[in-house]
Amino acid sequence: MISIRHLSKTFTNPDGGTISPLKDVNCDIEKGEVISIIGPSGTGKSTLLRAINMLEPPTAGQIIVDGKDVTAGQYPLDKLRMKMGMVFQSFNLFEHKTVLENVIYAPMELLKRSRKEAEEEALELLGKVGMAQKADVYPSSLSGGQKQRVAIARSLAMHPEVILFDEPTSALDPTMVGEVLSVIRRLAKEGMTMLIVTHEMRFARDVSTRIFFMNEGIIYEDGTPEQIFEHPARSATKAFVNRIQKLVYEIDSNAFDFLQIHTGINRFCFKYNFPEKSALAYDIVKEMLFEHLKDLRPLTLRFTHAELSGVTALDFMAEGLTESPLPGGSALDGIRAKVKGIVEEPTSRGFRIKVLL
Repeated sequence: MISIRHLSKTFTNPDGGTISPLKDVNCDIEKGEVISIIGPSGTGKSTLLRAINMLEPPTAGQIIVDGKDVTAGQYPLDKLRMKMGMVFQSFNLFEHKTVLENVIYAPMELLKRSRKEAEEEALELLGKVGMAQKADVYPSSLSGGQKQRVAIARSLAMHPEVILFDEPTSALDPTMVGEVLSVIRRLAKEGMTMLIVTHEMRFARDVSTRIFFMNEGIIYEDGTPEQIFEHPARSATKAFVNRIQKLVYEIDSNAFDFLQIHTGINRFCFKYNFPEKSALAYDIVKEMLFEHLKDLRPLTLRFTHAELSGVTALDFMAEGLTESPLPGGSALDGIRAKVKGIVEEPTSRGFRIKVLL
């Protein structure tokens, strides 16, 4: 469907300098593919999507859609954008129009559908994304996740051949992310061609037929989810997909702020999309700090989450010890019954207790 050859984009800064988020992008996109575009911030992921539908005309290179070069200046941009729906981070709904009016506006204006026909299809699409019951309300009364689902329905109303998703969950509260991702999963199962810029690694692995890892303004690595996530060919790819998020507290005395730790644990779990482990993590931290490790200070508490594997752990580092400070016998049976395992090991700093959630 789409061929991209030697695509580049250069912006000029107000001070006269330049920045090139895209340097030499080459790829072919086939009908029915679901391609997740991942990579560090600032590596041209969103710029690539915006260039494909000419919202950011490239500085050089070619974008060939259905055999025609859309960068040559003769391809009608309105026709191109009807082929390519785009869902933005910030929803871009018309605040003065109801949900239904947002969805029917473009089909009536551009496709010349009758209002009756447009409304019938819009209600069907809103039902598909779980928003039919909100057809008559205004966007201001919707949550972020609901607004994004309306934006997806609006895009589908134009019968696009491709949908471009530019970080569709990045502006959402973590509790709303799942509802949007479930809609995208459904579209993938139905065979919709999609390009998705995302930071949700597990979602990218689950839903994609192909992954682009972008780095340094190019598609640094291109392969199946298995190739990219399990057998990356390049060290930069490996480092990115294996990234581990962490939350660290240094506990120097018994006068530490446990409420801050509790709040931090909740936010961390919701931010990285595993809220179901929040209560368990809180209970274990409370028991360890106030019972089993109460006489050990200083102590480092580290809460880690590997985005790809989903492995979550609580690390308690006791400084200067060579043996486990945990009590023997059945004292830890309550914790052991709730977790996947407890690892006790000496380190160069002291002794670490790792609780796998």
